[in-house]
Amino acid sequence: MTDETIVAFNNVSIFQKRNLVLSSVNLTIEKGEFVYLIGKTGSGKSSLLKTMYAELPVIDGMAFVAGYDLRSMKSSQVPFLRRKLGIVFQDFQLLEDRTVDENLAFVLKATGWKDKAKIEERINQVLEEVDLFTKGYKMPHQLSGGEQQRVAIARALLNKPGIILADEPTGNLDPETSNGIMKLLMSISEAGQAVLMATHNYNLIHKFPSRIIKCEEGTIVCSGNQLN
Repeated sequence: MTDETIVAFNNVSIFQKRNLVLSSVNLTIEKGEFVYLIGKTGSGKSSLLKTMYAELPVIDGMAFVAGYDLRSMKSSQVPFLRRKLGIVFQDFQLLEDRTVDENLAFVLKATGWKDKAKIEERINQVLEEVDLFTKGYKMPHQLSGGEQQRVAIARALLNKPGIILADEPTGNLDPETSNGIMKLLMSISEAGQAVLMATHNYNLIHKFPSRIIKCEEGTIVCSGNQLN
């Protein structure tokens, strides 16, 4: 493990309640890497992501994410870990009764930001990054699905995380919109933040090749940049 390592799992078992989902998980992700996470439905992809953001406990093995030891970490530290992660879901999870700006301000205030000018500046920065600089005043329902997912990605970027965990981020989007989201996520990784993206969409992997890890037969298989 080096200073560049953002995720390091060594011989980790992952449980959902008492059911063993994945065993002998060995995995490292470096800063700025883009990694696909693939596997059949029920193979453990979401469980692996939930372990990384400390929704599922690490019982054995060694697991470090963004400098935190997941096995020895106290529950009071979980919010601090999650500030170092950006989490993007398939279904956006925006607050429908607030504007885009208000959605983003809500997260910043919840994570300890107090200075109004700095909050506004950071919101403008992330909206520019996701190409929505002029849409901050809009309500989520006034945006297309692709724009809503861009807001979700902007929200994930707010606290400058070391890694974005994206769980099927293009699952509800048409192919053209999905391509735009992929280009955005790729540019984020090129700028130095790691991205781990769970997906069933193998067309995207062919179009935007990168390192692949696979949940298969109860463990993780690391492969190169090609689908087998």
